[in-house]
Amino acid sequence: MTSAPGRPGSPVGRVLAAPLVLLVRLYQRLISPMRPATCRFYPSCSQYAVTALTRFGPVRGSWLAARRIGRCNPWNPGGVDPVPRTWAQRNDWHPSDYRPTT
Repeated sequence: MTSAPGRPGSPVGRVLAAPLVLLVRLYQRLISPMRPATCRFYPSCSQYAVTALTRFGPVRGSWLAARRIGRCNPWNPGGVDPVPRTWAQRNDWHPSDYRPTT
């Protein structure tokens, strides 16, 4: 199933997210190795950001990554926190299935 431009997972969204993914990858290669491993979540916040950006594009992916980084604090126990799946990946039901017909 191909996505329309501007929709999550579209090729246009991935191209627009590429510079942000590059910044996160640079962080992973250059800055992260100099710091101790302290991430409370799995996958790590930087890997979560890469997945969210490639899956949802620059706008929603950045929002999801910022929300995740905001939750990474000493008062949060952490744990497994995967990136949400898109409707196409869920492949079980769609909101349009439950809209009233006119």
